[in-house]
Amino acid sequence: MYSRKFLFVCGLAAAALSPVADVAPQATAATRDKAFFDSVTGSWKGPGEIVAGKYKGTKFTCNLIGEPTGDSTAGIKLDGTCRVGVFKQPMTAVISQSGSSYKGKFLDGAAGKGLDIISGAVSEDTVVVGINRAKLNGAMIARVRDDKTMNVTVSVKVESQMIPVIGLTLTRQVDEMAVGSIQ
Repeated sequence: MYSRKFLFVCGLAAAALSPVADVAPQATAATRDKAFFDSVTGSWKGPGEIVAGKYKGTKFTCNLIGEPTGDSTAGIKLDGTCRVGVFKQPMTAVISQSGSSYKGKFLDGAAGKGLDIISGAVSEDTVVVGINRAKLNGAMIARVRDDKTMNVTVSVKVESQMIPVIGLTLTRQVDEMAVGSIQ
């Protein structure tokens, strides 16, 4: 069979290589997460509707600008407004990577008039973040359908079910001005 020396050397090699095997999937996930958030930077505009609750049927329009968080971690800063009729509401959000999950806040967070982001995960074209305010728990799901369209759904937990309450379809705003050379 195999000598003790051979088995010992193989065991040391396996132990030495095991941290490398653990780092590769995390590096891939971090790269994927950063690529997702980079893909949603820019100017977005679109209609939304409250689909459940006291204000069911209320329609609104949002104009948002997404920018990188400014550090090397995955995340995004959103800033803009949402309008219902003649009323405008400032809308801000920060989502940033925290270890293998995400944290952040909408508006001024749960301590003020907003929501805290308490968890999150990114797949190829979707981010899902857990949201919280006092006894309210829920999730926000943002899915990029293509490079110009993003759907956002906010759901809240009622007993053991997640109930969608807000739906929003955003379109990337692109400057269509033709650029050419002067002859």
